[in-house]
Amino acid sequence: MAKIIIATRNSKKLSEIEVLMKDSKLEFCSQLDFDLKSCDEPYDTFIENALAKARYASKNTGLPAIADDSGICVDILKGKPGIHSARFAGKSSTDEKNIKKLLKVLNDEINRKAHFHCSIVFIRNHLDPEPVITEGFWYGEILKQMKGSNGFGYDPIFLDYKTEKAAAELSSKVKNRISHRAQALQKLKLKLKMIYE
Repeated sequence: MAKIIIATRNSKKLSEIEVLMKDSKLEFCSQLDFDLKSCDEPYDTFIENALAKARYASKNTGLPAIADDSGICVDILKGKPGIHSARFAGKSSTDEKNIKKLLKVLNDEINRKAHFHCSIVFIRNHLDPEPVITEGFWYGEILKQMKGSNGFGYDPIFLDYKTEKAAAELSSKVKNRISHRAQALQKLKLKLKMIYE
């Protein structure tokens, strides 16, 4: 069974990816298993940052790597916080601080349309010249107050158009069917099947 490192130290993101990939017949580990610190994300696009994270994890472990870079993009803010979603309220941001800042920035704004964007990269090794790249998008809008207690990140203030519920009100089963990360991982799973089967 092929072993692949998931380039993250975020345990919630890791468990979400493992659940979505559980029937892929692949074995996964993470940077937590190697006590590998987080990689810099200096680029201006989700794909470039995901690729940087994948190359870093692969180079330091010798394993094939999967990395994602994702964030919430608000229309009226011209796509921000975007790639800076996890650090929107500063370097030592927490989910709660990021949410409070976004709600404050939007205040009484009427146009609250937004989407989650996820770019996922798979590389066979850190020098892989042909990375596998997939993307997913989840459309909705920003609520004026937090709802629900599931998920993580901006889930409590993201209203999903299809279910008309906050992402944090959705069960993991529903979220793992419709989210941006779920879409990107389903596409990746099909591509990995061609590589490993």
